[in-house]
Amino acid sequence: MVKNNLAEILKNRFQKTIEEATNEEVYLALLEMTKGCIKNKGTNKGNKKLYYISAEFLIGKLLSNNLINLGLYDEVKEVLAANGKDLTEIEEIELEPSLGNGGLGRLAACFLDSIATLGLNGDGVGLNYHYGLFKQVFKNNKQTAEKNPWITSEGWLNKSNIKFDVLFGGFKVTSTLYDIDVTGYNQASNKLRLFDVDSIDETLVEDGINFDKEDIKKNLTLFLYPDDSDEAGHLLRIYQQYFMVSNAAQLILLEAEENGYDLHKLHEHVVVQINDTHPSMVIPELIRLLGEKGIEMQEAIGIVTKTCAYTNHTILAEALEKWPIAYLEKVVPQLMPIIRELDNLVKAKYEDERVYIIDKDDRVHMAHMDIHYGFSVNGVAALHTEILEQEELRPFYDIYPEKFNNKTNGITFRRWLIHCNNELTNYITELIGEDFKTDATKLEDLAKYVDNKEVLAKLGEIKKHNKIALKKYLKDTQGVEIDENSIFDIQIKRLHEYKRQQMNVLYIIHKYLDIKAGNIPTTPITMIFGAKAAPAYIIAQDIIHTILCLQEIINNDPVVSKHLKVVMVENYNVTKASKLIPACDVSEQISLASKEASGTGNMKFMLNGALTLGTEDGANVEIHELVGDDNIYIFGESSEQVIEHYKKADYVSREYYEKENIKELVDFIVSDEMLKGGDEVNLNRLHNELIVKDWFMTLLDIEDYIKTKNKVFEDYSDRETWNRKVLINISKAGFFSSDRTIAQYNEDIWRLK
Repeated sequence: MVKNNLAEILKNRFQKTIEEATNEEVYLALLEMTKGCIKNKGTNKGNKKLYYISAEFLIGKLLSNNLINLGLYDEVKEVLAANGKDLTEIEEIELEPSLGNGGLGRLAACFLDSIATLGLNGDGVGLNYHYGLFKQVFKNNKQTAEKNPWITSEGWLNKSNIKFDVLFGGFKVTSTLYDIDVTGYNQASNKLRLFDVDSIDETLVEDGINFDKEDIKKNLTLFLYPDDSDEAGHLLRIYQQYFMVSNAAQLILLEAEENGYDLHKLHEHVVVQINDTHPSMVIPELIRLLGEKGIEMQEAIGIVTKTCAYTNHTILAEALEKWPIAYLEKVVPQLMPIIRELDNLVKAKYEDERVYIIDKDDRVHMAHMDIHYGFSVNGVAALHTEILEQEELRPFYDIYPEKFNNKTNGITFRRWLIHCNNELTNYITELIGEDFKTDATKLEDLAKYVDNKEVLAKLGEIKKHNKIALKKYLKDTQGVEIDENSIFDIQIKRLHEYKRQQMNVLYIIHKYLDIKAGNIPTTPITMIFGAKAAPAYIIAQDIIHTILCLQEIINNDPVVSKHLKVVMVENYNVTKASKLIPACDVSEQISLASKEASGTGNMKFMLNGALTLGTEDGANVEIHELVGDDNIYIFGESSEQVIEHYKKADYVSREYYEKENIKELVDFIVSDEMLKGGDEVNLNRLHNELIVKDWFMTLLDIEDYIKTKNKVFEDYSDRETWNRKVLINISKAGFFSSDRTIAQYNEDIWRLK
């Protein structure tokens, strides 16, 4: 079927055979064929529909993912190979959609895949960003930002005929809805609904990612998370968020009415999942629109409260959005009477100021609105939910204990095993059969091979092949040489102080000085980073600068570079993650305990046979419980200890800095060696931050981190024992399937019919 379809499309479009066609022509033909197959599969139906609203959907390239889900991947690969074509090369032609940045967006993408795979009626709703966050380019050992275009005349984006008007304070814009098909694994599909503004003007972007932030009609969907270091940036974010939720709310009511549903019983047919606080204004907007349909406000509030559910993704106070009333009055004046009424209802019932929606400083707390006027509040890992209930959101938990629940995050194994690690997938299939592809708990069957030397050796061989592939990729894309016989230690995630890339930096300095002193590691070490720092996040950019300076010093040192290499991967994204994760030996999950809600990179690494080096934080806790003490490397103070430090305000970084062995590492950041190729302002600022502030307690855990990490590298030299740990990790990874997570969301929250 594939051969005939592909040949016919190429003949009709380009008058060529598969063999004669260029890779670009084959890609376009595959695109057309795949979209036709998706259409033939149909869409998931049901009497109740989920609208999963999120500011980010980091979906990655879609060709191979869709071919896998349609059951066509192997056949396409074989047909192309028989005609002298390489599917891997053809995949490179596809541009990665710039619709997300970090874990929040990647999680949303995994969830859409699993919703479709489980045959549930549910769509994602977001914005059609033209340039995403930005394209990261390194110059002079610093991150610079360029626009990251991805929208082409032919692609996965389908323009619909649905348009809505969205009213702001003083003006109106018109939107158009675009759809991307979301395929389920051997199932029908759903959609990712992306709204764009008709008046968008890409020429507004000047050098880098600079643009007029006040020309809302022309800039509204240009960038994800525009620089919010000034008032114009804050206002633009509110414009974006309202544009997203007003379109979402109008779409919800349009589809409900088209289906003939009684809006008084909306919750029986619709459920809205608010993914983090960015879509929170959907609550007052739905209330407002129901009012326009003739429903009295108090009833509308009741309807919406039974329709909306909220996922909390953070323990960081600054990530729980609080917008000044003055900003909201300017952008969405029509919502403020409703928000004030919602707040008045809360204040009439509760005297505790901590649960008010509008605080004494005239700021509107988005998460508070979600909790009061939604029917479910979930955290995303067992520890995270416990901290929300007992610490961060305790006043709300005391009021609404029945609303709180945990849904530990998951990943889709189609993307993060079958697609990115074909050789491991085939070997697992050979050992235990195909069932794990639809029931990830079947990976447990691998446990019977835990003492099988042949199987353990084969796992090591597969890892070596993935490391060689990564070596070639980095050589081709960045001109960087790495040694596949070294241990690959990888930290890839959003650049944030709480994720503590700066602690990893101090370890590199430790190891560099150690090698200079003549202490040669048993196995060479390659330290790999990938991360973007938000445009306004200065310290995060300082950390990137420090890593790049270390990379230059170490990789150019003729003695040290034989034993230690540092690589910062440029413009880290889903495509690069799919090459890095299968090659990883040591997964760095070193956030300050109690600060990482869950993490999903830790799950992807585990599934692909990397061992976790981490704190007892987020889903590391559940990984630890599953694999046992001997198959994970845990260090650092516990979440309880860290929370106590914050309560008592008794952590003083300078006291740790004064320890001779720590001082040497921190001071190296501003050493002559670093300043030779580095920027004095950036390096001094990071140096000062660690000594004077260190809000995420890098120096608290650094000694235990160094000790534990050295133990990891020592253990690696016993490869059979190491691969035994690898097998145990893979066998226990099934719990972290997003299919399991979504089944739990549906059973406990959505109840889709």
